[in-house]
Amino acid sequence: MTPFVAPVDDILFSLNTVADAHSLPYWDAELSEQILRHFAAFAEHEIAPLNASGDIQGCNLESGVVRMPDGFADVYRQLAEGGWQGLTAPESFGGMGQNALVAAAVSEVFSGANHSMQMVCNLVPGAISTLLRYGDQAQQQRWIPRLASGDALSTMCLTEPDAGSDLARIRTIAKQSGSDSKDSDRWRVTGEKIFISGGDQNLSEDILHLVLARSAGDGSGGREGINGLSLFLCSKSEAGESIRVTRIEQKLGLHASPTCHMVFDDAPAQLLGEEGAGLKAMFTLMNHARLDVALQGVAHAARAHAISSNYAAQRAQGRKPDGSSAMLSEHADVRRMLDEQKTLAMGARAMAHIALVELERGEQPALVEFLTPLCKVFCSEAGIRCADLGIQVLGGYGYLQEYHIAQTWRDARITAIYEGANGIHELAVSTRGLRTQGGAGADAFDSLIVSLIGSRAPENQEVQSLLTVWRASRQNMLSIDDPTTGSHAFAQLSCELFFRAVWSRIAFTAEDTELSRLYSTVLVRRTH
Repeated sequence: MTPFVAPVDDILFSLNTVADAHSLPYWDAELSEQILRHFAAFAEHEIAPLNASGDIQGCNLESGVVRMPDGFADVYRQLAEGGWQGLTAPESFGGMGQNALVAAAVSEVFSGANHSMQMVCNLVPGAISTLLRYGDQAQQQRWIPRLASGDALSTMCLTEPDAGSDLARIRTIAKQSGSDSKDSDRWRVTGEKIFISGGDQNLSEDILHLVLARSAGDGSGGREGINGLSLFLCSKSEAGESIRVTRIEQKLGLHASPTCHMVFDDAPAQLLGEEGAGLKAMFTLMNHARLDVALQGVAHAARAHAISSNYAAQRAQGRKPDGSSAMLSEHADVRRMLDEQKTLAMGARAMAHIALVELERGEQPALVEFLTPLCKVFCSEAGIRCADLGIQVLGGYGYLQEYHIAQTWRDARITAIYEGANGIHELAVSTRGLRTQGGAGADAFDSLIVSLIGSRAPENQEVQSLLTVWRASRQNMLSIDDPTTGSHAFAQLSCELFFRAVWSRIAFTAEDTELSRLYSTVLVRRTH
């Protein structure tokens, strides 16, 4: 087994050198490194050792209560006592008040150490952001300190049996039980929600469920159906038997993350934000979650490379031309796979970091909207691809559980599905991304690619040629009546262009011979 080692140096290189985090006025590189290294040590020694055992043991539903695997409660207590649940919460609410880039770095390390546990814990930053933006003072004062301290964890309750990505089909109902419409405590929520991560667990004393429910409209779908959705806060401790977990799903991976089927039966709730504006509020959670999923993919890609390279360096296999014993890593085909893993992990991370820096800068929201689905698609697929390559590198041993590359693949596989299946994000790129505000997002993406590759020629001739192809494809997508038919190909082309342009910056900014060699493999790579 290869012990988990957090890729701290690679993360800091990506943030500081590639993504230009220093261009943000608040960025403190020295403090950020201290925080990340402190969490990395905790993750390596406490969180990561539970990854394999949690996968084997899984979660159990006993008398309506979810029991987490052995050791999870104790490590969660340490996590909460260390203040990590309140990393981004304002200091006035008991948090550390750190920025989204530090949180992203910590989140990647958390996912690499134990994706299942990260899934249960890491909806809290999004919940805090949603409360800060849409909650009233009483809601903020009540919930943010509890989330920051670890007293409460949170969930995001969107999906229903007949409403996956089509939120207009949501049938969960919220009704007011009193005559005073200003009394937000008089709401009651009834309905079913499925695929709810951490819908119940025995780690925190309370759970704050953010529930999307229909409070207006006739439920027929379309604009009226979407506009009739509102966002509600439901507390596990207050709800009692009115919130029940009927089962936890038996999944391919993430065995230690309870994915719950939940029933809300006249559960007490508070309206969060304005009635009928639930989607707007929920997207604060969803946008955070989508970039977090991108970093989960990065974490799996990096972990797969670590396992594979460690194994290949120690495994004697075959002989060199001179007849001496060869290590597996010395065979060309194995080096090819290891190189692909490394380039995918580094490139995907930089793509996500660039998107996060743009999000924090706040000057080009159209660009952020264009980059977010690209990152979700590319980074999630990079994690899956790297894990698959890892199984191949290890051969028969990769197919065994004890080397943990099989678990990496199983855990990574969901990232292309949840928080919006990748096909939906690809469609968003070719519709909203090309057409909203006259194509402002695509224009900004074009400019970003130009800035990433700079004026270096002929070194960047291949990337510049791909940019020309992308521009022609963009015009073609605007000319066809049904952009859905070409959405996959266009999104994949956009991802590949972004990836190669990012690697141009990685290679030429670092001026490192090994990175230059890896860049040459990027330029000739075959996409999958």
